[in-house]
Amino acid sequence: MIEFRPVNRLDIEELLPYTELNEAQLQHFFEPDGGIFIAESPKVIERALNFGCRPLSVLMDESRTEQREEAAILKRLNDSDGSVPVFTASETILKDITGFHLTRGMLCAMMRPVLPDPMELIQNARRIAILENVVNPTNIGAIFRSAAALNIDAVLLSPGCCDPLTRRAIRVSMGNVFLLPWSRINVPKKHTEPWSVTFLDELRKNGFASAALALREDSLHLDDPLLKQEKKLAILLGNEGNGLCDDTISACDYTVIIPMSHEVDSLNVAAASAVAFWELTK
Repeated sequence: MIEFRPVNRLDIEELLPYTELNEAQLQHFFEPDGGIFIAESPKVIERALNFGCRPLSVLMDESRTEQREEAAILKRLNDSDGSVPVFTASETILKDITGFHLTRGMLCAMMRPVLPDPMELIQNARRIAILENVVNPTNIGAIFRSAAALNIDAVLLSPGCCDPLTRRAIRVSMGNVFLLPWSRINVPKKHTEPWSVTFLDELRKNGFASAALALREDSLHLDDPLLKQEKKLAILLGNEGNGLCDDTISACDYTVIIPMSHEVDSLNVAAASAVAFWELTK
C-alpha cells in the first residue's frame, strides 16, 4: 500500500537519499545488509520493479499523481505488499534537487537487487559481455543500452567497474540495466592470480570462447568467420584509458580489432561495444 505524505521542505531525514547522500553512501545505506539506489522517471521505476527491486519510498511532483504513467506506478505500489510512503511536493520545491528536471517528476528509492552467481547467470547464454575496469558511469550506461538492444544475453563486471546502479548510469542506459541479466565477478581476498585468468578458464569449461577487443598486431578483424563459428562467446572490453590488462588479453582465446580509417586507432569503449555487439551477435 502507499501512503501519501505531502512535504513543503526537503531537509527532512526521510528525504536524505534523494537530496544529500552520494552514490557511495547509498550503496552502503544498510551496511552490512546491502544498500539502495535511486530510480528516476516512471519508465525506469517500472523496469526496476519488473527486475524485482523492492521500493522503499517515492518522491514526486504533487501535480503529477494522476498522470497516466505516474498513476500506473502508484497503483502498482498500492497493490503490492508492504507500505510505501509517497512524498509529494511542489515543482518549486523539487527543482532544488540536482537533475530533477530529467526525472519526469518521479523518483523512487529502492533496495539494491541481490546479484546472481555469474556462472548460473550464463548457463543458457550464447553471447555475453565482460567489462574490465570501466569506470565512467556514462560509458557503463551506454554499454548496457547497446547490450540490451543488440542481443547480448548477460553482462559481467570485473571488481574495478563502476556501479551500474548509479543515477547517471541508470539514466544513460534508459533503464536498460534492468532489462538485462548482469552480475559482478567476485574475487576471493587472498586470490593472487589476475581475476581474468581463473574466470576465463572457468568460462572455457562452460563452453565459452573469449574475445578481447585490443590493439594488437595479431588481432583478428571483427568480422572474421572464426568468431561467428563460436557457439558461445564472451566479448571483453576494457578501461577507457588503458584498455584491457595484458594478463586479460593473454588469457583470452582471440584478440579482436575493429578496422579503422583516417588513421584513427580506436573508438570510445561505449561506441566500440555497440559495433562489436552488432557484428558478433549476427
